[in-house]
Amino acid sequence: MEFELEPAIEVLKRTPVTLNSLLRDLPEPWLMQNEGSETWSPYDVIGHLIHAEETDWIPRAKMILDYGETRAFEPFDRVAMFEHSKGKSLGELLDTFSQLRAESLRKLQTLNLTDDLLDKRGRHPEFGVVTLRQLLSTWVVHDLGHIRQVARVMSKQYRDAVGPWRAYLPVLEE
Repeated sequence: MEFELEPAIEVLKRTPVTLNSLLRDLPEPWLMQNEGSETWSPYDVIGHLIHAEETDWIPRAKMILDYGETRAFEPFDRVAMFEHSKGKSLGELLDTFSQLRAESLRKLQTLNLTDDLLDKRGRHPEFGVVTLRQLLSTWVVHDLGHIRQVARVMSKQYRDAVGPWRAYLPVLEE
């Protein structure tokens, strides 16, 4: 499937709603458990999405539009949420993510992106030359991947409780 801006925006709009519906007001064990050392809980994922909203998608899109390949993106700190989320409730994080995403999508709309602009190139510090179209496609897949991650982490909380049905639940083995 080729990237199309409007359908991509429709997916991006749904991420905060989806995560809010899945996570808000759940007991802490559902929110704070992870899959082991160096893995993330649903709480951590929301913090990560907030950090990405603040420092990744729109800031990088603007860098591509303003500087092209002449200036590389700032490296993204994938684990900044461990410090930034400290002391905040999941409800606060969900509200913050929802507000930031709405603001990001408003900013995205104001960029008035054309096919030519979507093909504009920027410079990633690790990958080298990338296009705005690739960045925005990545934003969508990043969201979907983290929704999947949250569902997988939550599913594993009942790994032993499902008994023999585990054989039919591949999410428990991922």
